[in-house]
Amino acid sequence: MDIIGTLLWPLKWAVELLLVGWHLLWTAIGLDPAAGLTWVLSIVGLVLVVRAALIPLFIKQIKSQRKMLEIAPQMKKVQEKYKGKRDQASREAMSRETMELYKKHGTSPVSGCLPLLVQMPIFFALFSVLNDAQKSKAGVGPLNATLAVQFGDANLFGIAPLHTSMQAAFAMTPVNWAVVVIAGIMVILMTSSQFITQLQIVSKNMSAETKASPQFKQQRILLYILPFVFLFSGFAFPLGVMFYWLTSNIWTMIQQFLVIRNMPTPGSEAAKAREERLARKGKLVNPNGEIIVVNETTENQKKTTQRQQPMGKARAKKQQTDGRDK
Repeated sequence: MDIIGTLLWPLKWAVELLLVGWHLLWTAIGLDPAAGLTWVLSIVGLVLVVRAALIPLFIKQIKSQRKMLEIAPQMKKVQEKYKGKRDQASREAMSRETMELYKKHGTSPVSGCLPLLVQMPIFFALFSVLNDAQKSKAGVGPLNATLAVQFGDANLFGIAPLHTSMQAAFAMTPVNWAVVVIAGIMVILMTSSQFITQLQIVSKNMSAETKASPQFKQQRILLYILPFVFLFSGFAFPLGVMFYWLTSNIWTMIQQFLVIRNMPTPGSEAAKAREERLARKGKLVNPNGEIIVVNETTENQKKTTQRQQPMGKARAKKQQTDGRDK
């Protein structure tokens, strides 16, 4: 076994466990165990479990990004302090002060990439499982020889093998146009979801200071470049892997929408929109992002007034007379 295979072994075992578990569930409710749709739904279930498990890391990523924004002015001071100094002592001092700043605020640039860093080995583990299944080779865990053959021979709609890529489909004689069309549609959906996710961040979830920085221009360029990655990956990856990637992209897009709406970057357009929504509900947001209820007493008084019965003129005059007598 090679080094990469050894490192991926535990992840492959976990991937197979989730994949086979979902496959057993779909089979139990009546789906054909050898059908491509059953295995596609199993892959979708695998993605949902993996992404749900990564939610704590995603929240940690958001908090880390917030802290990085908070310490940005201090980081700038450190950079200006050692600007133009190329000697070894200055570089070490700058690095030391930067690390102390990260440590003091409990953050680091790496923590903002945790979800991606964790997902990539899982993705490669799934790719390895699919590659083995293509050869009807039993996996390292619950994916036994029988299931491996079923997975390797699974065809979506009976015409599109899950282990086949667009590249392989074009190499067939005749060309498997079913795989080409399905892969093409998935590439479009993957590219669109990636573009929408990045567009949400760039257009709504960046502060005015960030938009004025050189990094924003780079982000804008990436907005149009990154989606094209799927044009190349969609050509080479088998359909099974593409279903994993597409489902993960859709999850990311929805998750990003909810985060931008409810936990926006301070000073961004999304943050202002959230404050306006809360203000209409009689609530405000303090600098820490906490919600403060205001005018609660006034609102209660209004409700009490609305519940009071209307009073006739005779009754009102009698109450005034009684009050003067007292």
